[in-house]
Amino acid sequence: MSAWPLPRIDRNARIEPRDGAATASTRSLDVAPAKIALLGTGTVGRAVIARLDAWNGTPLGARLRLRHVANSRHRYRRDETDDVWREHAETHASLAQVLPALGASGVRIVIDATASDVVADHHPAWLAQGVHVVTACKIGQGTVLSRWRAIREAQRIGATRYGDSATVGAGLPVLSTIRALRAGGDRIHAIAGAMSGSLAWLFDHYDGLRPFSRFVREARDAGYTEPDPRDDLSGEDVRRKLLILARAAGAELEHEAVTVAPLSTLALNEASSDTLDAALATLDTPLRDAYAAAYKRGEKLRFIARWERGEARAGLEFLSHDDPLLGGRGTDNRIAIWSDRYADRPLVIQGPGAGAEVTAAALLDDALAIATI
Repeated sequence: MSAWPLPRIDRNARIEPRDGAATASTRSLDVAPAKIALLGTGTVGRAVIARLDAWNGTPLGARLRLRHVANSRHRYRRDETDDVWREHAETHASLAQVLPALGASGVRIVIDATASDVVADHHPAWLAQGVHVVTACKIGQGTVLSRWRAIREAQRIGATRYGDSATVGAGLPVLSTIRALRAGGDRIHAIAGAMSGSLAWLFDHYDGLRPFSRFVREARDAGYTEPDPRDDLSGEDVRRKLLILARAAGAELEHEAVTVAPLSTLALNEASSDTLDAALATLDTPLRDAYAAAYKRGEKLRFIARWERGEARAGLEFLSHDDPLLGGRGTDNRIAIWSDRYADRPLVIQGPGAGAEVTAAALLDDALAIATI
């Protein structure tokens, strides 16, 4: 058996309305719950399971029914007849098992909590077959343009929805705001901001005195970066987020259209897993020099992504103290949007841009919105 928890199953649980929740409770009794397949049981996937478990016996829990859970080592399926979870030999790599697990009718939702290119490749097929997809994975919409277009077309064919709130800002209302502005006739002219929770944490804490590599190790040990911090330092995660935002704003950019100036060095990129820790020290001199240059100008150092005037780029920038992109603490994302109605002063959205709990909440928010359609 795996070490990650399956939801507790209480067959005798009653759904009792909470204060102010009578309507939702009544509706949950009348409408069959949406059937959920969860792919990925890392920190985000486990947080999704824990949140669903906490909803057991509540109106929210009555709207979603977890039927299938899989990761790269295990696959579990909830038997419809006796409500028992059973382990199967296949993993989430056996993606052909997802549709049979969800059945052929009702509201069916795949929650993708992986970082898998293979899983993302299946998003269009599921959507076209009438299965909604909710994802925290940026690969589907933030890489090649052809896959982004395939997702749009599959939604049209299958009359399905693609819940992507968790792909940028860990659920901050950035994508929904851009779409709402455009739906109201507004034109988006520029988007810019600190879009990486891990890089935001690093530059919020870096003081130019202690080695930058020390802060990278601290961030990795605290779980703010990926296990291999080069995944964050390369800027690839930021590139994907900027592409998702720019495409949502109406700019169908190719992946290569975003110019990224990574923080990582050549020596760090070429380091093996055994020499990675030592190679982190190659960051110290260039980051100390950049910090010193910013300090002399009375400015702050931040890793910023920008889409403006048809150009898209990401890299280190010096920000003045009155810059709308400067602010927030810890892992906060801070994203500014310029449009027709926000021409002189941008609309700024700020909040935690990393963390399993907020990401899981965003995934389930999207799933609940789909469950009510």
